Amino acid sequence: MTSGTATPIADVAEHVSVHLLGIRHHGPGSARSVVAALVDLAPDVVLIELPAEAGEQAVISLIADVEMVAPVALLGYAADHPEQAVFYPFAAFSPEWQAMRFALAHDIPLRMIDLSLAQTLAARSLDHDPDESPATGPPVDPIAELAAAAGDDDPERWWDDVVEHRSSAEGFGAINEAMTAVRAHAPPATGIEERREATMREGIRAARRDGFHRIVVVCGAWHVPALADQRVAELATADRALLKGRPKLKVTLTWVPWTHRRLMARTGGGGGYGAGVSSPGWYAHVFATRADHRHWFARVARLLRERDYLVSPEHLVSATRLAEALAALRGRPRPGLAEVTDAAAAVLSEGRVGPLDLIHDRLVVGDDLGRVPNHAPMVPLARDLATEQRRVRLKPRAEVRTLELDLRLPLGRSRSQLLHRLWIIGVAWGQPEDGRGSSGSFRESWRLTWEPEMSVRLIEMSAYGTTVERAAQARLLDRAGSTNVLADLVSCAELALLAHLPDSLSPLLDRISGHAAQHVDVGGLLDVLGPLARIRRYGDVRGTDAAGLAELFDGVVDRACVGLTAACRSLDDDMAAAMADRLTATQGALALVDHPARIGAWQRALIEMATGSSMNGVLVGRAVRLLADADAIDVDEVAGALSRALSYGTPARDGAAFVDGFLAGAGTVLIHDAGLLGLIDGWLATLPVDTFDDVVALLRRTFAAFEAGERRHLGELVSGRGSGRPPAPFGWDLDERRVADGLATMAELLGIRMEASV
Repeated sequence: MTSGTATPIADVAEHVSVHLLGIRHHGPGSARSVVAALVDLAPDVVLIELPAEAGEQAVISLIADVEMVAPVALLGYAADHPEQAVFYPFAAFSPEWQAMRFALAHDIPLRMIDLSLAQTLAARSLDHDPDESPATGPPVDPIAELAAAAGDDDPERWWDDVVEHRSSAEGFGAINEAMTAVRAHAPPATGIEERREATMREGIRAARRDGFHRIVVVCGAWHVPALADQRVAELATADRALLKGRPKLKVTLTWVPWTHRRLMARTGGGGGYGAGVSSPGWYAHVFATRADHRHWFARVARLLRERDYLVSPEHLVSATRLAEALAALRGRPRPGLAEVTDAAAAVLSEGRVGPLDLIHDRLVVGDDLGRVPNHAPMVPLARDLATEQRRVRLKPRAEVRTLELDLRLPLGRSRSQLLHRLWIIGVAWGQPEDGRGSSGSFRESWRLTWEPEMSVRLIEMSAYGTTVERAAQARLLDRAGSTNVLADLVSCAELALLAHLPDSLSPLLDRISGHAAQHVDVGGLLDVLGPLARIRRYGDVRGTDAAGLAELFDGVVDRACVGLTAACRSLDDDMAAAMADRLTATQGALALVDHPARIGAWQRALIEMATGSSMNGVLVGRAVRLLADADAIDVDEVAGALSRALSYGTPARDGAAFVDGFLAGAGTVLIHDAGLLGLIDGWLATLPVDTFDDVVALLRRTFAAFEAGERRHLGELVSGRGSGRPPAPFGWDLDERRVADGLATMAELLGIRMEASV
């Protein structure tokens, strides 16, 4: 083999030459060298290692569109089973991407010669490929083998120095020769890899038959030995037999936006070229600037200054010189990522972690999100989503951001509805978060980030409808139809409200009403009152007509109140604690809609619990607390209930359980009621020794739920220091003579004249 631009296969009789450009997928140096080689060779046709279907003109011509901006991915999926999908991501620094753009710009025919996606997906749909031989050992890493032969223990650094940082078309011959040497000692190709290489050889033969004289093949360097020798001619019959009669699936291809972060993935979503680029932002810089480290430091300075870090021109000069010195000491031809990172750590960040994390996140990795033309092939659901995104002025972005929505404004309400509809169909573009308001307020907080895999989810959900609204409605009704759990049905109804799906809300409420009428579990009825109250209370602000909900809500409240006391008897500690939380949530739900049961059936049920027998102390305490919060009992009645619970006739554990239920995780009531605090303190002080340890363990759990400030304040009150005056600050009792001596010394040091006495 020669060491020139590429490895040619010459056919003198026909004057045909085949030039093999062995590349590394997503290699910036390989990408630059491919472009330079294409300029030198001026080929008649360019063959690229991509599935044969990608050569369809309607798909491939989009690469030349001005609206197509890398990173993007070629998405192929089985038409009848869209969950079987493969991504082939491309960045601006991907050699195949640059080769395709060059060919389209110069009207050079393009052909894709890898195994068809129809066969690849069909093979992967099988539990076992009958042609796949068991592995005889770990897979060969050719770059590691070559680096070891060169005496370098870091394969990535060696490859960057030798290949990715180069600037010319030279070196393809050397790479091809090196790969041939490595592959000579590797096991022969089997299974799908064998079929892939057979397909590539068939592609080269077809280009020869069609009369092309200067053929350029852009493929992974590993495949060059299988294409560069006489095997192309010798294995023609064997290749056709190997590929004949293989199972196929009907496939569809399109383009989707990709991100630099997703280029870090080791696979391309079940296939493709997800080569695990650990530093896509740096590789983009290497491709655009030929690894100019001075330009890199200028970008770092701009980023840090935007975050109010102090970066001066002197810092940049020092960082540049340090990176160059490190490269020289490490024997590298020019500073690489390790050198510029070390220089930034020493000079620009001054040892702080924050700037280094920022540089890595925003520059080394990057948040670049590609763009696909609007007229690119899309499923109707994806096209409708793109229309909705423009309508609500929300662009998908790769970086994580927080979105605050005001539901009283039309735009905020529209955005909320779209995000909730996507949530229903499993496209989690937005994750709901706790913001300035709760789920029942006029505000919502969302954490937005777009992941390319969501494009596949849109394809999968296309079976439910051609628009986001119809798909969400059908998906929600399908989900509700598969459950008989009342709480799940109410959750679906609440989602219908949030997503503004009125056509699905009515049948959901009818189903909930039928289940609630037959529901005998009081705990389950209490669980659904909160969501139902939110639907009833906030339906107006979201523009949702929830007619008939009031009657349903009243019926659930009545059934819950009637069976409450019986359902709360004879519960163990864990079940009682769960029921106590339900009681608190239910009172909040009744208050939210100002339901008459608050002063009627609900209060009567709580009074019966507070005064009844066979009731866990936690529930008794919680019932008393809720009655006091609703002003249904006065302070004297609260004190009487507490006194009875803490009397000698009541077991100490029951008294501790009452305190736990009454305080309900908040110590404010004790801070502002000295009588209650004194009563509990006195009861605890008079406990017998044999029960003290058990009670303290229970109360420790109760007081651990208080805020730190509440616990500190209660400690001061109990210790006698809580009389209204804060504790004495540090240094309250300083020695005046020693203070005077210290001031005199300081005055002498500062040259200040002081008076004779202090």
